Amino acid sequence: MTDRNRRTPDPQGAIKDPDEWVTGDEPPTAAQESYLHTLAREAGEAVPDDLTKAEASRRIDELQEETGRGR
Repeated sequence: MTDRNRRTPDPQGAIKDPDEWVTGDEPPTAAQESYLHTLAREAGEAVPDDLTKAEASRRIDELQEETGRGR
């Protein structure tokens, strides 16, 4: 393989908008729920029971910004 055929991985390339996820309407994963509850507790906020996987991801992003964990 030559150098020109090698590509540097794009860390942003693998990130998809949660609205585009095929599984976005499914329930959150156990890891999402755990982390979401940790962030919500730190932020002094409640977590709705009926979030989808995509909604949980967006809420995690919001709470990371709010708590400073997203830096």
